[in-house]
Amino acid sequence: MTERTVMVMSNEGRGDEQRLWYEYQQLRSPAAREALILQYASLVKYVAGRIAIGLPPNVDFDDLVSYGIFGLMDAIDKYEAARGIKFETYAIARIRGAILDGLRSNDWVPRSVRQKAREVERTCLDLENRLGRSATDQEISEAMNLSLQEFHQMLSEISCTTLSSLDELWTAHNPEDESVRVLDLVENPDSEDPEQQVEMEELRRALAKAIDALPERDRLVITLYYYEGLTLKEIGEILEISESRVSQIHTKAVLRLRGRLGRWRSHVVGV
Repeated sequence: MTERTVMVMSNEGRGDEQRLWYEYQQLRSPAAREALILQYASLVKYVAGRIAIGLPPNVDFDDLVSYGIFGLMDAIDKYEAARGIKFETYAIARIRGAILDGLRSNDWVPRSVRQKAREVERTCLDLENRLGRSATDQEISEAMNLSLQEFHQMLSEISCTTLSSLDELWTAHNPEDESVRVLDLVENPDSEDPEQQVEMEELRRALAKAIDALPERDRLVITLYYYEGLTLKEIGEILEISESRVSQIHTKAVLRLRGRLGRWRSHVVGV
């Protein structure tokens, strides 16, 4: 097959895709919508596979895919090409959110595990307030009356509570106290609540500042996982550490961010 043939086939593929979007968005064709779902179904398995890595074995992968399909359909229904965002980028965020919503609705994380996660989060924040810097693992373990090995084991146990994406670390609340995703606000610049949009923009800056303040290795793991799209295993190969150690670092980093953003909200937003 020649390079010219490949280019022609690629162009034809893009033409078919554009035709499907036109038929669905302009003509509201159910057949076009179904074709788009089938065309992008692989995104659901990709996202479900990434999330499944940090879940206990009793969580069924097929359930994750089922949740994700709803996210894909929602993305197809709400996508606006004029906004200049690639559909794949937009859809992945929607699919991930739908899967996490499905997991939360089933409350699959034991209460004791959530309590341990909150304890680590509080300890990290208290130490940072007192020390004026990020606490080391040794300092955190001592503050919790644990050995370093016990602390690392705890991080492994609570890793499943830190699966949410960075977008979900900072949610706003409307007057009815319903959770509002950042993505929803980004999609709708003409929101009827400009005050909420200002809050979210300030929160974006707070998140960026919180990430910059992380210890170097924590910051690198967050960057590689969320922004570069690498798996924990791939990050471990880059850093020359085990996948389980990467998971521990990721868990600790996310808990640090949760604590810092929670403090920001209490001071600025009054939540």
